[in-house]
This record gives sequence, C-alpha cells and structure tokens, in this order.
Amino acid sequence: MEILAASHVHSTWSYDGSWSLEDLSARFSRRGCRVLMMTEHDRGFSAARLREYRQACAQASSSEILLVPGMEYSDAANRVHVLVWGDVPFLGEGLSTSEMLKAVKACGGIAVLAHPARKKAWQCFDPEWADLLLGIEAWNRKYDGWAPSEVSPALLKTAGAVPFVGLDFHTQKQFFPLVMALEMESNKNVSEDTVVACFRARHCSARAFGSPLSQEVFRAALPALRMAERSRRTVASIARSSGVLSR
Repeated sequence: MEILAASHVHSTWSYDGSWSLEDLSARFSRRGCRVLMMTEHDRGFSAARLREYRQACAQASSSEILLVPGMEYSDAANRVHVLVWGDVPFLGEGLSTSEMLKAVKACGGIAVLAHPARKKAWQCFDPEWADLLLGIEAWNRKYDGWAPSEVSPALLKTAGAVPFVGLDFHTQKQFFPLVMALEMESNKNVSEDTVVACFRARHCSARAFGSPLSQEVFRAALPALRMAERSRRTVASIARSSGVLSR
C-alpha cells in the first residue's frame, strides 16, 4: 500500500528550527503524512546528543505517524549538504562530502544530496558520489520555492539517482504539497528499518500537488510554476527593499 512521507524536516533540535518534535508530529499527521523524515543540522550535535534525539523521535511518534531520525551533514565550506538516514552513528562536523558518503554507505545508511542550487552546490558534484547517493532533491521548498530546481535534472541523470522532494521545513512558510510516496506492504508495519529499506529499494516516488513529478500533467504545469516562482521572488524582493527603506 502507499503511504506518504514528508522529507527534510527540522525541529528545535536544529539550531535554526522553530517547531518541537511533538508539534511537528501533530501537524503533519493532520496533513495526511504517515512518516516524517527528520534531518537535523550536524552543527552542535554529538554522539550523545544523537542518542537523545533518537529517543525523542521515538517518543514523539505514534500509531498515526513515525518520526525517522536523520541528519543533514554540511561540508567544511557549508556549501554541500547531504541528508542521511539509517543506523548511522554521528559522523562529526565539517567532513568532506566524499568521506561522509563513504561512511554512510559502510553503515548501511542512505544519503540524499540536498538543495543543489543553494550556493551553486551542483558545481561541486563529484562523479564518485553517484554510487554513494540514493537520491538528489529535485525540489526543495525553502531554496527552490514554488517550482522545482532547474539544475537537478542534469545531476539526477548523471548520478542515476532518485528524485526527492524536500520541504526543508524550519517555519510555517515551508508547508507545501511536496511528499515522497512509499510503497509499503502494510500501514501497520511502519518502522525506521522498513522505511529506510523501502527507500533503499527505490520503492518511492516524488509527488507535488498530489501528482508524480514524472507525469505529463505535472510537466505541462512547469512553465506556470516557474513563472509563479519568479513573481514570488520579485514581490519578496520589493517587500524586503521597502522594509529597509522604511527603517
């Protein structure tokens, strides 16, 4: 059966998060999500803090929604970010992306390249990452806005990776109809292990507004989405400028 997972979600366990795990659990459950793929920033974490965080995710989970603990690792330049899930110990801060990805694979975890357009991270892509990445974010709500990334398609093709959609949720502004649909055997046997295994087997697909990104109806809507995003950025820029002038 199909269940829905919101991916790339931050809580107050991240230095820049604003929602508690309990509040996220309640709100996303009401929005029809069965799984939350959490991704806290590595900054300020440690092995002990990760253990505490795993326990907190378990406590915030319920029979309606599962919070899967995960990390968002950043390289030393804070340019390339990678989302990691699975039974992976805390790897440390500021690791090289290649070193970190190899460690994740050795532990049996899964890794997804986050928001490749941010700081032009796509320019840093190393071909050796292709065998180490499960997926690449094709659409990140925080950085791409109302339309998918224009740089991700080429990377996805090069890497043979799974297209992911991520909210990069920090605040209310990042609520958006982007989810990963998972093909699971049952809605009852949903655990961290079965969810990670489902992703690893690529039994998943990215959805926007309820439609797969691969569907023709979605591709036909791309020009309108990109126009809307350009308009949104223009309005936001004007608003910021007006705020500066008013001060």
